Amino acid sequence: MSEEIVWTKEYKVERYRKMNKDIKKGSVLFAGSSLMEMFPIEQFAAEDKLPVTVYNRGIGGFITDELIKVMDVCILDLEPTKLFINIGTNDLSDSRIEMSTVMKNYEYILRETIKRVPDVKIYLMAYYPVNPEAATEETKGCLRVRTNEKIDIANEEVKKLAHKLDAKYIDVNAPLKDEKSRLKKEYTYEGVHIKEEGYKAIYPLVKDYILE
Repeated sequence: MSEEIVWTKEYKVERYRKMNKDIKKGSVLFAGSSLMEMFPIEQFAAEDKLPVTVYNRGIGGFITDELIKVMDVCILDLEPTKLFINIGTNDLSDSRIEMSTVMKNYEYILRETIKRVPDVKIYLMAYYPVNPEAATEETKGCLRVRTNEKIDIANEEVKKLAHKLDAKYIDVNAPLKDEKSRLKKEYTYEGVHIKEEGYKAIYPLVKDYILE
């Protein structure tokens, strides 16, 4: 089986489904799209010997609609005590998807989670900044739509959503930003996705929320 076939969204979902048979329920969970999938939070937590178990169920390329369809695998089956979620950046990259639709889907995900896992503490992570100057040919189109201005507006909506559902909105982006509030060039591959060094820069802030 080729790498291209192996690492499809569908393959990742089925891989997580199998992994969930052996998980420790009631742990700390990170869910979302590629910016969450690429966060080596399980590795960092293990190296740091955190006194909790941390799982990552991010899937690259996911929009909110797609996460809704597999919420059981990516969130509910794990019955987390804490959920750190960052979903919707791929929706923001599609000019055909209205902001209201993104937030409606996001709210549905959160309400279903609260209904199924009533004691869960939810942390809505601010969308990360981007840097169009670091863009490659592949990401230039995306960054014409997913601008930092649009991200700021979206984060205000996420903040409102957190307040509405008695969840916590957290912004750990300060270490990632340059003097113009863009994603630092040294922390990104192509203006969008974050290198391990970038995740290391925000990990101490994330760790504080994991342990609070």
